[in-house]
Amino acid sequence: MAATTGKRIVLAKAFDGDVTERNFRIESIQVDAPQDGEVLLEAVYLTVDPYMRVWGIQEGELMVGEQVAKVLASRDKNIAVGSLVQAQSGWTTHSVAKGSDVTPIPSFTSPDWPKSLALGVLGMPGKTAYFGFLDSCRPKSGETVVVSGAAGAVGAVVGQIAKIKGCKVIGFAGSDKKVQYLKEIGYDVAINYKTMGDLDKTLKEAAPKGIDCYFDNVGGEFSSTVLYNMNVKGRVCVCGSISAYNAKVRPKASIVQPAINRQRLSVQGMMVYDYKERFPEALKDMMEWIQQGKLKYQEHVTNGFQNTPKAFMQLFTGENFGKAIIKI
Repeated sequence: MAATTGKRIVLAKAFDGDVTERNFRIESIQVDAPQDGEVLLEAVYLTVDPYMRVWGIQEGELMVGEQVAKVLASRDKNIAVGSLVQAQSGWTTHSVAKGSDVTPIPSFTSPDWPKSLALGVLGMPGKTAYFGFLDSCRPKSGETVVVSGAAGAVGAVVGQIAKIKGCKVIGFAGSDKKVQYLKEIGYDVAINYKTMGDLDKTLKEAAPKGIDCYFDNVGGEFSSTVLYNMNVKGRVCVCGSISAYNAKVRPKASIVQPAINRQRLSVQGMMVYDYKERFPEALKDMMEWIQQGKLKYQEHVTNGFQNTPKAFMQLFTGENFGKAIIKI
């Protein structure tokens, strides 16, 4: 079998402040035929996620990330040609992977669901929301939950799971359009953080009885303020800190230890692959919720491999609306 021609996107210039087109370079590649135990893949969908900004990729290296790919050739008896798999192949149109390193996409309950959901609500972001919220925040019916970055791929799922569990849910997003979306998917209170004014006052008005659970996607001073408004024995899931990802100098925020101490808060970091053995549990529950109409999803699909950097940049400007997906 002859080599396959494709393209890949590498980090051309190290990130320093805002992400720009200059940070990336598209290169032509030749991908060799798979050897024993390997498969040749052609990307169908790529995902872009904020963590890629702080992953530690070096200049000249391939941008990381997961994709849904079609198997073009297989030297692994367990993987059929033409099947769709999930692979950590990065920003590339074609790649060779070990059969043991790829996973068949989930068997969706409905054939009408787009296969890109394997990268969104039924993929890494959805599982992050599921395990981060349920295991770290341990919600109880009637409690008050605050979600920052609430209209993002993770935050939107967190809020809906919180409603399923009987909580009052308050979400913060960066535009009136996103605020309206949060209300449509069930958030009890949705607030535009860019126009709200004083956050401490806003929180006291929205949650007069205090906050029991906080799902933190943004970090910074915003999150420091939330912690000081939490109830005794409150629980915090730290999922991300996107407010600081583009900062040239690590920003400082108000000290939070007094709030953690006085309110006896539990603060837990979240890495989804710690839960790998429990992924089927999350998929089962979330597919049921989607079928029942309790869990809705929103995708922001960008067409064309060459537009991957643009879609990535939109994550940090707020231009994207829903889970960012690139359709090759």
